This record gives sequence, C-alpha cells and structure tokens, in this order.
Amino acid sequence: GVGGKGESDIAMFAKSGKARIAYLCDVDDRRAANSRKAFPQAKYYKDWRKMFEKEHKHFDAVSVSTPDHNHAMPAMGAMQLGKHVYVQKPLTHDIFEARALTNAAKRYPKLVTQMGNQGASNDGVRQLMEWYDAGTIGDVHTIYCWTDRPVWPQGIAWPTTKQTPPPELDWDLWLGTAPQRDYVDHLIPFNWRGWWDYGTGALGDMGCHLLEAPFRVLDLQYANTVQASVGSVYVDEFKRGYFPDSCPPSSHVTLTFPKTAKTKQDITVHWMDGGIQPERPDELGANELFGDGGNGMLFIGTKGKMMASTYAEDPRLLPLSRNQEVNVPKTLARVPGQANGHYSQWVEACLAGPGKMKVSSPFELAGPLTEALLMANLAIRGYDLQKPKADGKGFDYPGR
Repeated sequence: GVGGKGESDIAMFAKSGKARIAYLCDVDDRRAANSRKAFPQAKYYKDWRKMFEKEHKHFDAVSVSTPDHNHAMPAMGAMQLGKHVYVQKPLTHDIFEARALTNAAKRYPKLVTQMGNQGASNDGVRQLMEWYDAGTIGDVHTIYCWTDRPVWPQGIAWPTTKQTPPPELDWDLWLGTAPQRDYVDHLIPFNWRGWWDYGTGALGDMGCHLLEAPFRVLDLQYANTVQASVGSVYVDEFKRGYFPDSCPPSSHVTLTFPKTAKTKQDITVHWMDGGIQPERPDELGANELFGDGGNGMLFIGTKGKMMASTYAEDPRLLPLSRNQEVNVPKTLARVPGQANGHYSQWVEACLAGPGKMKVSSPFELAGPLTEALLMANLAIRGYDLQKPKADGKGFDYPGR
C-alpha cells in the first residue's frame, strides 16, 4: 500500500537519503497516484505476489502499509525471500499471524524487522525506562492507557446496498485473505478500521502506540488473562443493537501479565477507548493536563506515579513538581533525528549488516505486543457474542 500511511512511510524512507524506492504496489490506482508522481522511476504493480515473483532479485527490503488484514501475507512472503521488512502497526490482524511473524524473525536472524509504531524510537519511552530503572516510582503494579479513538464509525450495521467497485480498484485484491463480500464504498480509504474482518478497532489502531512503553519499561511479554466490557448502541427504546461485524463504540479491557525480572508481582494493565478515561490522579492539579487530554498512559508504582502522552511523548512524574526535583542520568542511547528516526534507524540497520545495529520495535518485541492487543480484541468481541437459548426464546451471552 502506497497511499495514506503508506505514502508517508515511503517518503520517510526516501528522506533518510539511504534508500531508493524501486517498486510501488497498491490495489487502488487512486490511492497510489501521489506516490507514483513522487517516485516516477519506481515500477508499479497492483498485486504484491506478481511483484515478488518478477522482481525479487532486484530489491532488498519491503515496507507493508495495507489495511490490517493484509499485513501478514506480504510480510511473510518477503521474509521467505530473504528481505528485510517494515510492517505498519498492528503487526497483524490475527494472533496466529503475529506468532508466525515472531517465529519467522527468529528463523531468519539476518533480517532486520521493524513494526511501524514510531513512538518506540522516541526519547520519551527511554526517559520512562530510566526513571523506572532508577527506582523513581518504586515497583509498578498497575498501568492505565487510554485513547479518544475511534475517530471513524463503529457500532453500526453493515450496509445492505450492493455497489460496484470503481475501475481503479481491484476489490478482490483488497479483500485479500478476508471473507468474500460485495463492495461498499464507505470502507475505503479509512473506515475499514472499524470492521472486524479488516481492522482491529481503536485498540489495534492506538494500542501499539500507547502500550509499547509499558511493554518496554516492564519487559512485558504475553498476557495471562484478559476481560472486557464494551459500550452499547441502542437502535430504539430499550432495544440494544447487535452489530457483530463492527467494532464497538467504546471498550474497557483489563489485562494481567505475569511478573517479570523488573516487577515484584503480576501487572494489571487497563485499556480504555472511545473517550473513556481512568480516574484523574490526586497528584495532578486542576489545570494540569492528564496525558494529552484525550490520550495517555499512567504508571502507578509503590513510591509514585508517572505519565506520558501518545507515543510516550512528554513524560512526566507526578506530582509535576517532582520533575524539577528528580535528576536521573541518561543511560540509554537516543535515536537521532526524532521526526524521522524510526524509519532511518531501520534503513541504516538493513545496510549495516546482520547483528550490527538494533532497532526499536523488532518483531521479537512487536509480536508479543500485538498478540496482547489481539487477545484483548477477542474479549471485546466475546462480550457481545450471542448464543440462542435452548428453548429458542432469546439469547445467552457466554462472554459476559
């Protein structure tokens, strides 16, 4: 995909000054137009399989920026051809796919892998790690992450009007591994995020940005348990809508992780989306911003608290006066060129050779993070699961 986020991704790679954009691939000529204009020397394909088959001897690395449901196949195909891969977040659409790519990264150790959660290269996450490692807030036991997304429709019915795909779009290729369905124009280019067959909801969209710091700070891996509650949509008086194809308008998920070498107990992580936020900390003044206002993360330890905004930007100790009192030395290397650092880092690691350079979000870290989000999405979907009662009168909800 070379439109939208794909367009900005390849522009960032080119901006590094060390990558040549040789091939472009997109199922929609309309979405590809800007990138084709920006890189006229690049050969254009609509089917990544044909591009790989014909051109695999002539490129070294692949960037995958498609709707979530189409991440895994081209990424795995590229790795099997010996190509470095950069894959947008979330790493995959399904848990099996995430584990497969994590294992593939182990199987092909000479390849450089990076997920596109660019906050992983920010200074902020390293500041949080240094504060925690220095014992500034004691032992963390609870974390809250929240977002004001979705900013696309969720909790709605699938359209029933059959439409004809535009000639510039190969609808079958866009569907990829998803179930066959008739074309509906509201999905493209953005709203697919709110449909389970293609997207992963607000959690998949923002979880890799907001939960990445907790994973790094505490060395979290795979979650033990997850439970969820979701927002309701009422279509009439006392009549709750049932929209199993669509992600819900809001959710609150609680995940538990086993203790790690950096914790003294199991960790509880709360995820909230759709505008839901945790209780405002007592240490935060009335006029002081909680996270960035709509998104954020809060670490609660035995000796204090720390918070940050999306991408772990603007990390702060609570109360804010502690930020002037605490002076923890910088022990972790920073990624240069913050605005483009995540992209340039991957390009430079590809060029450096096997094992010469570390990246911020390799699949060994991105895989377990993505699996936790997808596991949480199963709980979200399970909350609304309807099972007909034995007498045929009404439904049971086994996920509640």
